[in-house]
Amino acid sequence: MRDLAYRVAGPDDQSALAALDDSFSTEYVYEVASGDVGFGLRLVAVDPPLVKVFPEEDGPGDDGRSDGGPDDEGRSDGGPHDDLHEIVAVDADDTPVGFIAVGVEEWNRRLVVHQVTVHPDHRGRGIGGELMRRALAHGRERGARTAWLEVTSVNVPAVRAYRRMGFRLCGLDTTLYTGTESEGETALFMARPLDR
Repeated sequence: MRDLAYRVAGPDDQSALAALDDSFSTEYVYEVASGDVGFGLRLVAVDPPLVKVFPEEDGPGDDGRSDGGPDDEGRSDGGPHDDLHEIVAVDADDTPVGFIAVGVEEWNRRLVVHQVTVHPDHRGRGIGGELMRRALAHGRERGARTAWLEVTSVNVPAVRAYRRMGFRLCGLDTTLYTGTESEGETALFMARPLDR
């Protein structure tokens, strides 16, 4: 995290944020088993490793998904989320290397994490965690009681990172991606309280 600065993203940052690589690779995915009265997740190895590249049209503006991880989520190009608060990590040349986009739902005082992306060359350095820490602080300042996000079942690295950040599985949707490029994946919902 040396030589990085964090600031609120502005209009001039939008094209650079949209261009950040949000792809990821994983050697494991979660399979969802469903029964009459519940669901279960099972970690399954994939060989060769899965490489996921999000189509440009995927993102919170299109299907509400936040399925990358703290270092690799898809990018929103606006859409219905006009109240987005974006925090950007920039290098010494003020070039964005990562960002997080969040919004607060007023009716239930929930911080929704719409997007987290860190350039592949900068992953594993704690940037995603620092972006999340700042976003959670923003949620607390706005009176949010919980934080919530969506992540695809194939993004095991993101699920693991979110768990380290205090998020826990709170639900899933086996149909959310039907008819999309992500068909066959399951949307996992994770949440955490903001009292800590």
